[in-house]
Amino acid sequence: MKKLVKTLLTTNPNIGFSIARLVLGVVIFPHGAQKLLGLFGGLGYSGTIDLFTTQMGLPSMVAFSIVMIEFFGSISLILGLFSRFWALSFSGMFLGIIFTTQLEHGFFMNWFGNQAGEGFEYSLLVIGLALSILTNGSGKWSIDNLITKKSQS
Repeated sequence: MKKLVKTLLTTNPNIGFSIARLVLGVVIFPHGAQKLLGLFGGLGYSGTIDLFTTQMGLPSMVAFSIVMIEFFGSISLILGLFSRFWALSFSGMFLGIIFTTQLEHGFFMNWFGNQAGEGFEYSLLVIGLALSILTNGSGKWSIDNLITKKSQS
């Protein structure tokens, strides 16, 4: 268990990886806040779960996981806490989004409202940032880096 935690927390102390982590966390946070808290014009927890399960036909555990990953994962990324775990979670979630809802609409997002849905370009950007975090860790400015430094002292 100790080795697993060390692997999750060890990070490349590069500022660039901190920037990637912060950008991903800040971009995803409003989506999570919409789904869990109803902020930014969102449906809130009940409305989101209802939408995902009844209208989209997702299993309730998947719907719950999406809400939790987007909200708590984005906050954890902003703080730089267990970033590798959250990056893996975002990668899996956005791969699922691509294959369940976006692939049929092609690459491009629906910028001009002339498609039936969104393409997968945004999801690819999220996955790319998440894979950078997954392979390199939280970066210099992170709780993971502070914990790793402290444990090595």
